[in-house]
Amino acid sequence: MAILQAKLIFSVLSVFCMIILVSAHNKIYTPPSVTRLTDLFPRISIDNGFSKSFGASNIQLTGNGSMATIALDKSSGSGLLSKNMYNYGFFSAAIKLPAGLTSGVVVAFYLSNAGVFPHNHDEIDIELLGHDKRNDWVFQTNIYSNGSVSTGREEKFYLWFDPTTQHHQYSILWNNHHIVFLADNIPVREFRRNSAFPSIFPSKPMQVYATIWDGSEWATHGGKYGVDYKYAPFVASIADVEMNGCQSNPTGTVVSCSKAPSSSDPVNGEEFASLSKQQVSAMDWARRKLMFYSYCQDTRRFKVLPPECT
Repeated sequence: MAILQAKLIFSVLSVFCMIILVSAHNKIYTPPSVTRLTDLFPRISIDNGFSKSFGASNIQLTGNGSMATIALDKSSGSGLLSKNMYNYGFFSAAIKLPAGLTSGVVVAFYLSNAGVFPHNHDEIDIELLGHDKRNDWVFQTNIYSNGSVSTGREEKFYLWFDPTTQHHQYSILWNNHHIVFLADNIPVREFRRNSAFPSIFPSKPMQVYATIWDGSEWATHGGKYGVDYKYAPFVASIADVEMNGCQSNPTGTVVSCSKAPSSSDPVNGEEFASLSKQQVSAMDWARRKLMFYSYCQDTRRFKVLPPECT
């Protein structure tokens, strides 16, 4: 009887600990104060800046073209593609994610040149991954360079806010010095250019994408939970888009550049060459509290860690 009671107590404690762990994922934090980079650059209307890439019937423009909804249903996902290519810049969108059970759903805001360089393309990815019954979306960042798709450089974070109740800003700063990923202007990851490993840093012109699609094979717990289309359509809302940098043709020839927010060039100006102390502190806060996966710590996946990790 005593053994049975002990087992019962242990089981209850185990479940309680799991509940605490799950609840911690959904905890709402108050982030540090930082400079709002999104306030430094002008916005562009979606109808002026983007074309419909796929799933046109699942894309709706609203607010005189300043906003859009993109949807995933059983027939198709959908996506927007920028009309111009950019060679460095600041790119941002306010996104409201689908609520409810969203396992397998991927909402992505990213840069890519796969259409122009299919065998050695670059990518800078923000991928928002739907989850299981906990409904806690995951913020995944990733970088590919020169077709190195076999070496994904993923880092994953829980968010400190509910991304389904209102729009939140997801941003990428990409210049000759570093790549910075931000959520609501809080830097969560910095990937610095390293002269010792130049081939791993994206440097070719890219277009901007905003998409929603079925990632059942991998997105939620490695593909354990796929999209359940009885909850479809899954709709993401996009607003307050910013695409500021140097427009370029595929060869890298600059066509035109956005106006700088100050006297500095927004692409490679001194004020954007490194993070401020305030931003470094905020990034440390995000990584300590909310990052739960980094490829640089995955010794099961990599027998020898990628060179920039050491």
